[in-house]
Amino acid sequence: MRIACIALAALAVTGCATQPPQPTRTAEGQALFDKVTAGRVAGQPISCLPHYRADDMVRIDDSTIAFRDGNTVYVNHLIGECAGLTSGFYALVTKSNGSGLCRGDIADVRDVSTGMIVGSCAIGDSTPYKRS
Repeated sequence: MRIACIALAALAVTGCATQPPQPTRTAEGQALFDKVTAGRVAGQPISCLPHYRADDMVRIDDSTIAFRDGNTVYVNHLIGECAGLTSGFYALVTKSNGSGLCRGDIADVRDVSTGMIVGSCAIGDSTPYKRS
């Protein structure tokens, strides 16, 4: 009985230690990601992206967005999926604390014609891709 409890506890701990798999990207999403990051090298992720760096947004897929800022592209892997984000009928609307787009900030997906919220997710870390 004791051995069974120890084995179950060990199994539970190892189950918690593994990372969830990264969402798979469609061929179209992967092609857009490759195009946006072409000729650039990934840097260390940052937890807050200043507002002045977050103007030119590219929707790669429902869980990935990118911001172009000169020679640098900041790729953000959203926490959770913002369903419908790549549809032309929806826009990503964020609320932040004033310092920029930070990890954990809530982003709503809104219908552009009605303004209704159709989904939400959270902002993740932003990885800068700079020209090499």
